[in-house]
Amino acid sequence: MTAPNELRLLKWSGPEGKPCYLSTDERGGYMSRLADNIEAVQLGTATELLEEAYEALNDRDVDLDEMRRLANKLSGALRDILRVAISRGHLLAVGEPRP
Repeated sequence: MTAPNELRLLKWSGPEGKPCYLSTDERGGYMSRLADNIEAVQLGTATELLEEAYEALNDRDVDLDEMRRLANKLSGALRDILRVAISRGHLLAVGEPRP
């Protein structure tokens, strides 16, 4: 089984909003693949929103409600991507050899 410092932070939360972690030695297992697929979707969504934001910022006719909607979506995407980055960062730190 995975050591406690090698747990993978998952996208979803558990009861009372507490973080969920995956502990497995099976990188190709169902839960690992599910987490990989969700992270890929999150990264794709963030990429699309970034392009949408670029276009909106260059459009002088975009209205305030549209900008608010976009800002809300970007905030959610950033929150998701930060969670992915934190999880991957922890896993990378664990895998690095010590001097």
